[in-house]
Amino acid sequence: MANILEYLDWRGDLTLLERPFNEVDNLILAEICYLDFSGFVPAGFQTQQVTLLDAASAYFAAHPETNMGVLVPDQIPVLVEHAAKTARFSDVRLLGYVNRIDEKTQTQFSALTMLLPDGSAYVAFRGTDDTIVGWKEDFNMAFTPEIPAQKYAAEYLRQVSGALPFRPLLVGGHSKGGNLAVYAAVFCGQDVQNRILAVYNNDGPGFYSSLLSLPEHKPVAGKITTLLPESSVVGMLLEHEEAYQVVRSTQVGLMQHDGFSWQVKGERFEHLTELAEGGKIMDQTLRSFLRELTEPQRVQFVDTLFAILTCTDASTLTDLKEGGLKTASAMVKALQKLDKPTRKALTDTLKLLVKSGARSAFEELGISRLRDNRLIEAISGYLETHSRT
Repeated sequence: MANILEYLDWRGDLTLLERPFNEVDNLILAEICYLDFSGFVPAGFQTQQVTLLDAASAYFAAHPETNMGVLVPDQIPVLVEHAAKTARFSDVRLLGYVNRIDEKTQTQFSALTMLLPDGSAYVAFRGTDDTIVGWKEDFNMAFTPEIPAQKYAAEYLRQVSGALPFRPLLVGGHSKGGNLAVYAAVFCGQDVQNRILAVYNNDGPGFYSSLLSLPEHKPVAGKITTLLPESSVVGMLLEHEEAYQVVRSTQVGLMQHDGFSWQVKGERFEHLTELAEGGKIMDQTLRSFLRELTEPQRVQFVDTLFAILTCTDASTLTDLKEGGLKTASAMVKALQKLDKPTRKALTDTLKLLVKSGARSAFEELGISRLRDNRLIEAISGYLETHSRT
């Protein structure tokens, strides 16, 4: 079996004019969006464009080694460098690069527009990166109808449409980027929707409330392709009722979120008929957990959890991981400083997670492979201690 890197070896010599854009090409462009192209790709739409080959050459000349962070695949730089040298992607032109991190508004948003040789444009939204604020924004989805990144995504898609009035549009992203792609397509306005050829949601989470009943959803409903690995965790979160396609992964549990584990067969992924049993268990567990929490309880849990994480002065998950005992000590002290009602609320929520069966499901689905991540270690340790009280 092959993954997207091996697909480039096999398909990279054929241009997008020779063999049309497909779902595998979509994931490759969505993954490319994770690389920080600040200073290498124009921010506007009226300025000179840059090819992927030129952007990649300049980037790697300036950054011979790139650390993507704790949970972002370290194969992404390899993918970018490889894709940039293929006939299929080397001439793809990049523009409109945006990378916005705002701790005050709890926002992590990044987007990139890619002009394809067939005359279309692929609008890519980045998933969650290594920043703690990005993960906080993700957790905010559990109680917020619209997070800032979703609003920015719809606005960005409208900007692309206005700047490129004659190009058909493809919209996509991986993880949170897939969520943003769907949201942007639903709320960009009918004139823009009419120009959208397809929307790709690559294992992105759902929404606080269903979009299916909204009139804005109807014009793009048939254009959305949702791809989930067989034991999807992220892609099954929140309200996620549209039809989805299941793809085979070589990883287990949460690690299947890594698009580099998705198996390619010809010009498409290897599709399965349904989710694996472990994926169904996780979906049921998390839905049960969220149903038993009121909205104020969700808010308090998320705010308290991230207050503990940010007390370390870490801004990224990498900072937490590298902080060692100093980071762990700061988090323990922050826990001890919580007033009794807040500590009880946090403990009760974690107990509820245990009661829902999530802890055993996490182990079953392979999250133990992330034990070297300080974030996971801290949460697991706290859960272990207080689940006995």
